[in-house]
Amino acid sequence: MIRKALSIPSVRETLRIILAVLIALTLGFIITLVVSKDPIGAYNAFLTGPVSRLNRAGEWIKESITLTLLGLAVAMVFKANLFSIGQDGQMQLGALISGIVVLYVPLPGILRIPLALIAAGLVGYLWGLIPGLLKAHLNANEIVSTLMLTAIAGRFYEFVLVTYLKPPTAGYNVSAAFPPEGLLPSFIPPFMTDLYQLFTSKANITIMIYIAIALVFVTYFIMYRTPFGYELRMVGANMKVARYGGVNTKRTIALAMAVSGILAGLAGAHLTMGIHGRVITQITASLGFEGIVVALLARNNPLMVPIAALAYGYMRAGADIMERSSDVPREMVLVIQAIIILLVTAERILPMVQKAIAERRDAGPAQPAEAEAAKGE
Repeated sequence: MIRKALSIPSVRETLRIILAVLIALTLGFIITLVVSKDPIGAYNAFLTGPVSRLNRAGEWIKESITLTLLGLAVAMVFKANLFSIGQDGQMQLGALISGIVVLYVPLPGILRIPLALIAAGLVGYLWGLIPGLLKAHLNANEIVSTLMLTAIAGRFYEFVLVTYLKPPTAGYNVSAAFPPEGLLPSFIPPFMTDLYQLFTSKANITIMIYIAIALVFVTYFIMYRTPFGYELRMVGANMKVARYGGVNTKRTIALAMAVSGILAGLAGAHLTMGIHGRVITQITASLGFEGIVVALLARNNPLMVPIAALAYGYMRAGADIMERSSDVPREMVLVIQAIIILLVTAERILPMVQKAIAERRDAGPAQPAEAEAAKGE
């Protein structure tokens, strides 16, 4: 039974990722033993803190929702064998445009909220399309272009916030608080009075959790059940073969980056409309790079992204609690994160090395024969 289960690729991949996380946590605890006066208490806060209170669990779930959207965005471009680090910029613009819609468009909530989400997704699409077109038509390095565009988006975000959105009486760079018509409603229906009051006062998890779950299945459908998804995977597997097979590789590359931007833009809208309730400075806090970790853990499988986001979000939430309640800094989670990345990527490097060795071994006996034939000529 166990051997049969291990023969299933998805089960095997899941077990490998779990093993990588466990090894990273073990090594993290060993380091904690060295740097902390109370390593048991510090690691207990790290491992159990996020579920010790309802408000802490709410913070964990809200952060995991954002990480899910970012993981889906990164998985989309990774599947095309591209590497985008522009999620931060797309998030910032999504947060900015959703805030502008919420603050200045006088519509009832039933119209204002969908309009703000659509605007956030649209601006993310357009900002992702730029590096996609540069890569597709000019072969511009997507790492460089997305990095530069993120810097531009960040400066533009700060300029609009400080110049136009910041109230004159504000003591720091922040917009006015969003009206109730512009805040995402709770995921608990209002008619469930007791639960509604409990979660809105303690956890405040919004309907973005349902939107994120829906987007997981939509992304999976796009990647594995549509012609575009087939072309996306073909381009990621082998660009030359895809081009020879009639795939419009330029269009596929551009659309992969653009569709990824939609998801990142919605993540930005969640930060403003579902978490902070206003536009604030440094709203993304480099969360875009965390989406890369989530996509790596999920092996670019959209159905695995929520699980990876929950696991990684739990570690981030635990690191914050550990920092507040012990003498261990939250940078410890960065150590664990680095170990996980190394272990996960090492699993991919090893088969490549084995394949190269096997090819060299197969090519070895043929070389003397070729040399003898050359001498005979």
